[in-house]
Amino acid sequence: MKKLLFCFCCMLCVPIFIYAQKPDSSLVQKDSLQQQVVMPVVNKYNLAIQTLLDQNTFLNSKGIPVSMAVKAKKAGEEDAIFYLLAALVFIMALIKFFFARYFATLFRVFFNTSLRQSQLTDQLLQSKLPSLFFNIFFIISGGVYVYFLLMQYRLISGNDKWIMIGACILILGLIYIAKFSTLKFTGWVTGYREATDAYIFIIFLICKIIGILLIPFTVFMAFADPAVAITSALISLFIIGFLLLLRFFRSYGLLQNQLKVSRFHFFLYIAGVEVIPLLLIYKGLLLLLTKNL
Repeated sequence: MKKLLFCFCCMLCVPIFIYAQKPDSSLVQKDSLQQQVVMPVVNKYNLAIQTLLDQNTFLNSKGIPVSMAVKAKKAGEEDAIFYLLAALVFIMALIKFFFARYFATLFRVFFNTSLRQSQLTDQLLQSKLPSLFFNIFFIISGGVYVYFLLMQYRLISGNDKWIMIGACILILGLIYIAKFSTLKFTGWVTGYREATDAYIFIIFLICKIIGILLIPFTVFMAFADPAVAITSALISLFIIGFLLLLRFFRSYGLLQNQLKVSRFHFFLYIAGVEVIPLLLIYKGLLLLLTKNL
């Protein structure tokens, strides 16, 4: 009974020492325990890079930004011409790779003037397929060269360049096909097949050499400065003229014993059958193309 009475008295006295919540939170005493300090996560690599960029005077990252005018890049015409000439060089490399022996024999025969006609035909005329590929390459290379030569002297406009290049290649091909067919027919009619075959051999031997030599001059005329391009055009014309003159002397040297013809009459044949018709065809096609294009 006494214990129960004592517990009841304690319950009545304890609420006297209990304080209610203070109305102002600022009056609450601060906790005396030391709080754990949480350090922020710092990436040292990014901080070093950012510091380096901020201190770089060339970047000027702290300066006022300046708006720059941005224009979309347009594909130029020289890109297509570059790929055309690159394809031409690549074709020449393939032909030389697959027909390396014929390529070496071609230049050896060209520079060796002491060989007889029988030896020339034995070394080159027996290889029909390489000869065909080299003749086709001459037509393509010569047509592209003629286009840039006409452009260099401003004889044609730069409009529709692909049509003009194709036309130059086609016209050059038709000219030599007509020349080959005419000479073959003439040899068959007159009975001088051996003489005409020898003359055709000399013609296309020189043409193959010309087709190979025209590649660097075409590149210079397409991409070099005007002064260098003009010089390249003049040098190429001089080389072509020299090779055509060499063709005249070689042809006459091989045919004079078979045809019994003088140099004067042979020169008249060259001028009347080959040079003058080509000049007339060139003049007529030039007038036609300049009017239509």
